[in-house]
Amino acid sequence: MSEYYLTDAEQKLAEIVWEQGALPSPELVRLCGERYGWKKSTVYTLLKRLEGKELFRNDGGVVSACQSRADFEAGQSRRFVEQSFSGSLPRFLAAFTRREQLSAQDAEQLRAMIRAYEAENGLTAAPDGAEGASAAPEAGTARTGEAEG
Repeated sequence: MSEYYLTDAEQKLAEIVWEQGALPSPELVRLCGERYGWKKSTVYTLLKRLEGKELFRNDGGVVSACQSRADFEAGQSRRFVEQSFSGSLPRFLAAFTRREQLSAQDAEQLRAMIRAYEAENGLTAAPDGAEGASAAPEAGTARTGEAEG
């Protein structure tokens, strides 16, 4: 998918399709009418846009996702980090945590995600929490108390 930006209306329609799974287009029109007061023409205009973005397809009157919500969100996140933080996830997290406090649960979820990633990709964690060669901080991002070099 080449474009990850969705308008508010496109996002609302997408949420219905992801929530419901594949559904007949008349059912999608009915649900959009009930939730948002949209007319049939509005729903089909939005659906055409989302088909053009390769997010959904309308095949024989059945609307289905070409991409899961998780895959779409991953693409949005990747694009945001690339455009705003030169592709650096550590820079993004540093910027995010300057204004937002991570709860202990959030921090543990991040650690669990990193451990799972390492296990899936055959990476090993550095001993005693030290950063290994593959996870070395970028220039100028060494933490307080760590020796640079």
